[in-house]
Amino acid sequence: MRKTELRELYKMMFPDYPDIVTVAQLQKMLGISRHLAYDLINDGYISGIKIGNAFKIPKVNVINYVMEEGGEKNAG
Repeated sequence: MRKTELRELYKMMFPDYPDIVTVAQLQKMLGISRHLAYDLINDGYISGIKIGNAFKIPKVNVINYVMEEGGEKNAG
């Protein structure tokens, strides 16, 4: 994905969320369970940083995940 495409998606997708989100916010963004959110992070589908006991996830990583998963579903 080119930088310009990513920049446009960043403005359009999840505008009500901060640049760094929590697992609870990730759940709401994707409409998934807490368990699945942790699975996506721990399995490397969405990159996050563990600070203390909490994960912090850059919003851009969530957008990348959504765009990649959408492309795979449409191609398959």
